[in-house]
Amino acid sequence: MKRRQFITLLGGVTAWPLAARAQQARRVGALIAGYAQTDHEGQANLAAFLDTFQKLGWTDGRNVQIEIRWAAGDTARIKTLAAELVRLAPDAIVVTASPALAELQRLTRTIPIVFTQVGDPVEGGFVANLARPGGNITGFRVFDAPMGGKWLSVLKEAAPNMHRAAVLFESIAAANVAYLRSAEAAASSLSITVTAVDVRDGGAIERMIAAFAGEPDGGFVVMPNRYTLANRGTIITLAARHRLPAIYPFRYFAAEGGLMSYGPDQIEQWRGVATYVNRILRGEKPSELPIQAPTKLELVINMTPGLPLRADEVIE
Repeated sequence: MKRRQFITLLGGVTAWPLAARAQQARRVGALIAGYAQTDHEGQANLAAFLDTFQKLGWTDGRNVQIEIRWAAGDTARIKTLAAELVRLAPDAIVVTASPALAELQRLTRTIPIVFTQVGDPVEGGFVANLARPGGNITGFRVFDAPMGGKWLSVLKEAAPNMHRAAVLFESIAAANVAYLRSAEAAASSLSITVTAVDVRDGGAIERMIAAFAGEPDGGFVVMPNRYTLANRGTIITLAARHRLPAIYPFRYFAAEGGLMSYGPDQIEQWRGVATYVNRILRGEKPSELPIQAPTKLELVINMTPGLPLRADEVIE
C-alpha cells in the first residue's frame, strides 16, 4: 500500500468514531411523581407523550433513550429518583407535580425541565413569568388559584343541602394552598363551612374522611396533588361508602366512580409536553418557551338522579 493511501485510510478510521458519536441517541428523563408504574392513568398519559413524540421524529431505543421513573406520590422516592435522573445528565427532563419539580430545581439549573400537573409556577418560584420563564424550566400549568372557589360552587349546585365541605389538599404545595384559600373565600356566600384536610399522610386519609362523615350535610373537594392522585381509588370508595358528594380535578376520577370532575384534558397537556421537549432537543431554550395554560375545562358527571347540572360528558 502506498504511503498516501495508508494515511487516507487511517484518517477515515479515526474519523468514524466521531461521526458515530454525533449520531448517538439523545436522552430524556421522566419523573412521574403522582402515579405508580401500574397505574393505568399514568400509563395513558405516558402513551400520549410517546405517541406525539414519535410523530415528531423521536423513537425510544432508536434516536432517543427515555428514562422513566415512577414515584407513586412518595416523598423519599421523589428525592431519590430526581437525583438519579440528574446524574444521568439527560438532554431534558419531564416532571409532574410541584414537589418533584422543586426537587429537580434544587438539583440542577442547567438541564432543561418541562413540567405538567403544576399549579402557579410563578407563585411557586419556578419561573420568572409566564410569557418568558427564564432559566431552565417551562411547561404546562393546570389551574389558576380561583379554581378552589369554582370547585366548591359546582359541588354546591350538585348538592344544595351541603353545608360542610372538607377540602383535601397538600399543605406544602403552594398551588393547593391557593386553591384552599379560594374555597374558603367563596364559602360564606355559599353558606358552607370549610374544613381543611391535609393529605400528606396517605395512611390517614381513611380516618380523616370517616371522622368528617360523622356529621350530616357534608361533601368534599379533592385538590390535584400527588397524594390524591396516588390514593384516588381509596378516596372514591370512601366517598361512596359514606355517601358524600365529591368533586375531583380530572376526568378519570369520575370515570373510575367519582361523582363529578371539573378540569382540563390531561392527555392533551401530555401531548403538549412532547412538543416542548421536541423543540428543546432541536435547539430552542426553555427560557423562551412560554408557560401554557389549559384551553378548555370539562365538567364530567357520573349519572346520578336529580343532579341539576349541565355537563360536557355524562358517564352512565
